[in-house]
Order: sequence, then structure tokens, then C-alpha cells
Amino acid sequence: MESSRNSPRADLVAHVAAQLREFLFPGAHLVLGLSGGIDSVSLLHILAELSVPLRFSVRAVHINHGISPNAADWANFCRQLCEQLGIPVAVEKVDISAFRHLGPEGAARAARWSALRRHQADFLLLAQHRDDQAETLLLQLLRGAGPAGLSGMAAGTFFTDALSGQARVLRPMLELSRADIENFVQRRALEWVEDESNSNVELERNFLRHRVLPAIVNRHAHATRVMARSAGILAEAAELLDTLGRQDIAPLEKDGGLDLPGLRALGDARARNALRAYCNQRGIPLPGYSRIREIWKQIQEPRKDGNICVEWNGYALQRYRARIFIERQRAEKSPQQDPVSWNGEACLPLMALHGFLNFRPEEGRGLSVEKLRSAAVTVRLRRGGERLRIDPRRPRRTLKNLWQEKGVPPWLRERQPLLYCGEQLVCVPGLGEDCQWRAMPAERGLIVSWQHFA
Repeated sequence: MESSRNSPRADLVAHVAAQLREFLFPGAHLVLGLSGGIDSVSLLHILAELSVPLRFSVRAVHINHGISPNAADWANFCRQLCEQLGIPVAVEKVDISAFRHLGPEGAARAARWSALRRHQADFLLLAQHRDDQAETLLLQLLRGAGPAGLSGMAAGTFFTDALSGQARVLRPMLELSRADIENFVQRRALEWVEDESNSNVELERNFLRHRVLPAIVNRHAHATRVMARSAGILAEAAELLDTLGRQDIAPLEKDGGLDLPGLRALGDARARNALRAYCNQRGIPLPGYSRIREIWKQIQEPRKDGNICVEWNGYALQRYRARIFIERQRAEKSPQQDPVSWNGEACLPLMALHGFLNFRPEEGRGLSVEKLRSAAVTVRLRRGGERLRIDPRRPRRTLKNLWQEKGVPPWLRERQPLLYCGEQLVCVPGLGEDCQWRAMPAERGLIVSWQHFA
């Protein structure tokens, strides 16, 4: 790989300190993913040196995948090293069987991420460097990735977890080369462990690392720096495309769906980009390039019934009238659920329906709080034939008729919670309250709304 002689990156401690100062605040708590390899060992030593001057605390986490016969020795090495440096360490043994479908490398990576995300931290630090970035770029290129995939790894990015809230992933050595790190450990005579699988060129990344990248660098000495720069340019392009997509879908969103004529007006390429942004914004796995082209093609094909359903990765895109909806697939079509009592909570989770009801107080609007005290309030599902009188000038109408008029897709109606007081249907979130149960002016009222889990 390229030499770091006379390189401004030769002082790794100063470089990492400069990267951390950009993000850290006094008292920040850092967690380092420590494999025991040369990269993470280098970063561990640097963090131990910087923790006092930069005023942060650090804890290491070693993940034992249980794959190598040497796994226990690596864990012991990490424990001893952290003890010498006075850094707390946690050793996590993970089971990769749940991720086998991702292949050996993908399964280990997924299990590792799952374990690391359980550790509360302000920042999660990883020791990837510029050569890793070049390998990632080549891997994504061979997979046919678009700008988002080809942008590689970010120096700093957020992730959210139910246990740890929001933390930021930092890669403070991403601009350094493998040679920079090797020179650092040689000068300091540091010890590390070597994963024997790193030499297995049957693994895709190792093949690129040992066979492809050396040949490229031999011909183009600054290849990894140039490739990292390209990844940065592609990251900016991906960010711009996502911003454009979010701007495009904002005026098209209505009642949980997207306006199809408005999408068509964007043109094919921009409409497909808007769909990607729509998925990304909701944490929905992005369809691949070929898949999203096929989805867009099917959306536009005229059908007698006007409806379509396209499935991928546990999600389904459906068209109803002139709108499209993307939702998680459900195992059951019509969930059976006993009535759920409401006892005055501001938020009532309904796990079987994958959502929750919100009850927001508001004077003179919504359901009358006083009238709701007349009997037990329960939440039920539709059985058929229910009626609601929303307009005092008109008679009671069937929910089917009201939903059709509002354009609510049939597959959503079976999962719509209905609010009863005693045996009287008083409110259907999204449609409204029965006019006889509404709050009078200056009377305490409740606005009831229904929201799906993200």
C-alpha cells in the first residue's frame, strides 16, 4: 500500500484528536468496537492517551462471534490489554445463526452491530481506515450499488436504538491508510491479534484486499486516496438526491399515501428517486435498482380494477385509486382482538394493530369527556354493518360508505380501531366523532387520532 513517509497523517494521535474535537463535548461517553486487530488496538491506545486532555470517558466492547477456535484467546487478549490501559471492557458472545442468510461476512457484521447497539454511548467509535473505504467502494460497485451504496462509510453518522436512544458513529481514522497504522504500531511496539480468516481470499473483501487492491496501488500509488475522494463525492450526490426526493414527496403525501398523478408528473427517474426517499424516510428497506424499476413500471400499467400489490423484504406497495401506499406485510389479514379498555390514558398502544391511539385534550372540540363517563370506553375492530353520524344534517351512514368516500383503501379498514362508549360507536379516528358525542363550546373535549408504529 502507499507509503506514509513524510505524510501529514504520520502522527495518528494528533489526527484522531483533530477528528474527535469536531464532534465531542466535555464528559462525552465513548464506546469502542475492539476486535483485537491492529486497527482497533491502535485506536484503543490513542483513546487512552486522549481521554484526559479531551475530557471523555471510553469503554471497549469485544464481540466474540464464536466462529474461530482462537476466539477465546482474542477475548482474553482484549481483557488484558484494557486492564493495562485502565479502560473498562465488555466481552459479548453473539449467535450469528439468525443472520446466516446474509453469508459469513454479512452474518458476522449484522450480529456485531446488533450487540454494539445495545451499549449506551454518546459516540460509538470504529477503527475503519481509508483502505477499508476503498474495499467497500469496490464491493458496492460489484454489487451494482447506486450513489448511496458507493458513498461507502461516513466519518460520522447517527443511528437510533430503542435501548440507547440516538448515538453517533465516528470513524476518526477513515482518512488514514493501512500503512499509516502499521507504522504507528511498529514505532510503539504494540501487540495485536491476527484473525486467521483475514487471509482467506474466498471471502469477497479479503479477495479485494489481498489480490485486487495491491495490483491497483502498484499501478496507481494514490489509488485509495482517490477512491476515498470519489466515495465522498458520491456521498454528497446521494445526500442531494435524498433531499430532492423528500422535497418531491412532501406535497404528494395525503392520508398515508402518495398521489400517483403527482409522482408521474416528476418523470420516471425523479419519481423512482422520490420512492427511494419515501422508503428511506420511513426506515423501509430500499428495493434494488432492478426491483424499483419494475415496481414503477407496474404502478403505471393500467389495470381494470386499478389496484396492484408489489412485495419485497417484508413490505408491500399497493395502489388504490390514484394513490400508492407502502406498508409492512402482516401475517394475518384480519386480526382478531378482544375489546381493549381505555382508562383515560393519553396514549393507548394496540400491539396487535401495530400502532397506538392518541387522546389530546382540547376545549370545545372532539369527544365530550363528560359523555364518555356515562359507560365503559373500549376499542374494537370492525365486524361489519357499523354506522356513524358525522354530519348532524344527514342520517347515520355505514363505515364502508364513509371510508369509500374518503378514499381509505380496503386493506386498511380491517385494522382501523373503533372507539365505543358502552355499545355505542362514538368515534372512528380519521373519519370523526359521532355528532351526538361531540364536545360543546367551552366543554372539555378529546381529539382521538390513530398512528402506526414507525
